[in-house]
Amino acid sequence: NAGFEKEGKQTYVNPRNSAAGALRQLDPKITASRPLRFFVHGWGELSEPLADTQYDSVKRLEKLGFPLAGIKRAKNAEELLAIYQSIHAGREKLAYEIDGVVYKVDSLALQQRLGFVSRSPRWAIAHKFAAEQQTTILDGIDIQVGRTGALTPVGRLKPVFVGGVTVTNVTLHNADYIRGVGADGGPIRGGKDLRVGDTVVVQRAGDVIPQIVDVLLEKRAKGAHKYKFPERCPVCDSHVARELEPGEEGVIARCTGGLNCPAQAVERLIHFVARRAMDIDGLGSKQIEEFYELGWVQEPADIFRLADHRDDLMMREGYGEKSVANLLASIDARREPEFGRFLYALGIRDIGETTAGVIARRFESWAAFEDAVKAAVKARPGEAYEALERVHGVGDGARAALVAAAPELKAPHGDLFEDGDAPKVKGVTSKAWQGLNDAFGSLPEAVAAIKAAAKQAPGDDYIELGRIDGVGPVAADHLVDFFAEKHNTDALKSLLKQVTPKDQPRAATPSKVSGLTVVYTGTRACGSS
Repeated sequence: NAGFEKEGKQTYVNPRNSAAGALRQLDPKITASRPLRFFVHGWGELSEPLADTQYDSVKRLEKLGFPLAGIKRAKNAEELLAIYQSIHAGREKLAYEIDGVVYKVDSLALQQRLGFVSRSPRWAIAHKFAAEQQTTILDGIDIQVGRTGALTPVGRLKPVFVGGVTVTNVTLHNADYIRGVGADGGPIRGGKDLRVGDTVVVQRAGDVIPQIVDVLLEKRAKGAHKYKFPERCPVCDSHVARELEPGEEGVIARCTGGLNCPAQAVERLIHFVARRAMDIDGLGSKQIEEFYELGWVQEPADIFRLADHRDDLMMREGYGEKSVANLLASIDARREPEFGRFLYALGIRDIGETTAGVIARRFESWAAFEDAVKAAVKARPGEAYEALERVHGVGDGARAALVAAAPELKAPHGDLFEDGDAPKVKGVTSKAWQGLNDAFGSLPEAVAAIKAAAKQAPGDDYIELGRIDGVGPVAADHLVDFFAEKHNTDALKSLLKQVTPKDQPRAATPSKVSGLTVVYTGTRACGSS
């Protein structure tokens, strides 16, 4: 960096970026001029083993001239922890940054027996040092809309130098995270919510990902208000659906705008023309991005109106009369797509190729399918029922029992946890009542919420859609969300003026001989001449 400053060049922020930048140079002379050092900690393919243990193998590499960053051998957990503390104590004196210690099984034979899980070895584990922490101000919370429609809140921080970099943004995951609630429904940061203007403690998890680990309530401004998560998409103003999905961190908010949300539009258009979807030859991601920027293709129906831009298209670089004719011909060839392929191309969440095929075989015609989904939209659960679905500790069985008992349910007068005055409903445990009490503020309010939820419970048409074998309630719910949004139905109506999905051929009725192999045999009769 000192050399760069003398030459008036941009300097690096941390050693990690400096090393990466040096190795990525196209000119090897530039890489050679950088003061890089290499420390050996392992090896690749060998014609024969270096030794029988990790320690002896690395020591042999050291004798061959490779520098070591440091390696020690321990006999038990106490010795491991002593080494860890020793390295941690001398961390600041090192000429390079480290974020922890790695413990490895010494025997190479045992390493081979233990093997790997995905990309991680079973014979090694990292023991990280505590991340460096700094305090700063949360200046604002913005919402980013991803290509799948997920609304991700991003905290804008007063710049703070932590863990070797200047941090200005931090992911806040979802609405629950901002409220101080974790993915398991339990409190995080001691249950403290995040508010604009708060003084927060920031660290880089694993010395990489910035995160807020605490809020200093003693420094909170008196007028600070709780953050209200948007109920409409900030990009397209569509309804925002909240859902809890396996593998995701807590309740995810998603824009239901789909086809008409600019934040999702390009990726959805690319999916629409993909080989496994509509399979339009000559239309790839590059062309879609170009046509979107030009304003020619904003929704799927516009693809089938590209002929309106024929003259302008032929004037663009890379397009001649023949290539334009071929492109428009390939578009016209897809005006009568297969039912399942067309449904998959719409990019509805959880409606993959297999599920789309199941739906096509179940309904056979697009008209019958659309009628069924529109009926399901009318029978979908209301917000009160969805609020009951989100209560931590209330499962499907308990929720069904509460809804069934709602007409006769009476609000208690006392506090459940002091007076034991909770309503008695078969199948509803004290843990469930605890969750209801926490979610709605008190037992009387919880009972009122249950009664409201019972009036907004899903109808038969909605339930039947989720009962289709091979579809399920999650995919059915996403279908309903898609068709419930006017932006989507308007875009779809426009698209159906350009294309006509073919009816799904009815499967042949099975018979006693279907699937059997029939062998004919016998002798040929020969007549006399």
